[in-house]
Amino acid sequence: MRPYRPGDRQDLYEVCVRTGDGGADATGLFTTDDLLPDVFLGPYLAIEPGLAFVVDTGERASGYVVAAADTERFVAEHRRRWLPRFAATYPLTEPATTPEERLVLLGHRPEAMLALASDRYPAHLHIDLLPDVQGRGLGRALIRLLLGALRARGVPGVHLGVGARNTAAIAFYERLGFATLPAPDDATVVLGLSTSTQV
Repeated sequence: MRPYRPGDRQDLYEVCVRTGDGGADATGLFTTDDLLPDVFLGPYLAIEPGLAFVVDTGERASGYVVAAADTERFVAEHRRRWLPRFAATYPLTEPATTPEERLVLLGHRPEAMLALASDRYPAHLHIDLLPDVQGRGLGRALIRLLLGALRARGVPGVHLGVGARNTAAIAFYERLGFATLPAPDDATVVLGLSTSTQV
């Protein structure tokens, strides 16, 4: 494991897509395979690359964790720095009725992230690993790296949202000590962890 480098971007975009359908492969689900990572990965690599860590197999980057230390500040930076490019690539359709249109809408509405944040858990993260590197303790190690980086910045806690049907991911986070937090809807499970936790 190591810090993210700009040359990893394409590998990480592929990881995001290949795990983007509730943990399964999302290749071909949308008009372009870049849409999912442009919503859930690209902004973090652009805005907070210092909180991105990768699993490097020696041949490619096969997993990652990315985070925003302060969700409120990240939303403001997303709107200022990422959204103009995103909006030019993915025009908004309203009302959004298809899965793709709803995903594009989410990319246009970074403020939705604020619904999951709190004073105790101001940071948030996304983590994905390709199937061939799962089950080796690498996800836990990535979270451990991230927690250390967040502690060094004085961040008290981190949260994440996961689809309620992704039971394997929820079980993984619970094993690490993540606690269930209030969620905005029945389709999402929100989990939080103190950065002082030893994982």
